[in-house]
Formats: sequence, C-alpha cells, structure tokens
Amino acid sequence: MWNYNFYVYITTNPEKTVLYIGVTNDLSRRLYEHTENKGNKSTFAGKYYCYNLVYYEHFTHINYAIEREKEIKKWGRKKKNSLIEALNPEWNFLNKQVTE
Repeated sequence: MWNYNFYVYITTNPEKTVLYIGVTNDLSRRLYEHTENKGNKSTFAGKYYCYNLVYYEHFTHINYAIEREKEIKKWGRKKKNSLIEALNPEWNFLNKQVTE
C-alpha cells in the first residue's frame, strides 16, 4: 500500500460559532474550495461560512484519516474545543500557514 498525505481538519466561521470537520488529500486546495463556497447554501461549510482553518492533523493512510474524522465528529463541542485549543489556544486562523 502506498503512503500519501491526508489531513483531518476543522474549519470555523469568522465568529467561531460553527465547526466543520473534514478529510482531504490536499489541504490547501480544500481551503480554497471552502473559501470559494462561502455563502453557498447547498453545502454545510458554505451555508455557515466555515472557511477558517483552526486545526488539522496529518496522516499517511486514508483509512486512519477517515477513522479519525468520524471519531471527532461524534464528540461534543466542548471536547472539540479542547482538541483545537491543544494545538491552537488562541484559535488563530491557520489558512495562510498551510497555503503559503
């Protein structure tokens, strides 16, 4: 089996009131797509303006990334907040960090 780059990531809206959890093989491209979709009511991230990256994890196997995404999605907001704050205590938007 080949090893590749996969990411589980969390984006939020500008007010940091809504979280979106996703998985991708190209984090930079995916963030661009979220930004382009803001306001698009046909997608969750678009409808709620979740295009600001606040957390991500790297994986080399897609199965592990998908398992982790499903695990985090089951958590309550308090536990998700703790996960974000362990890496990013100030909830800084990390988009430029991963796209430059």
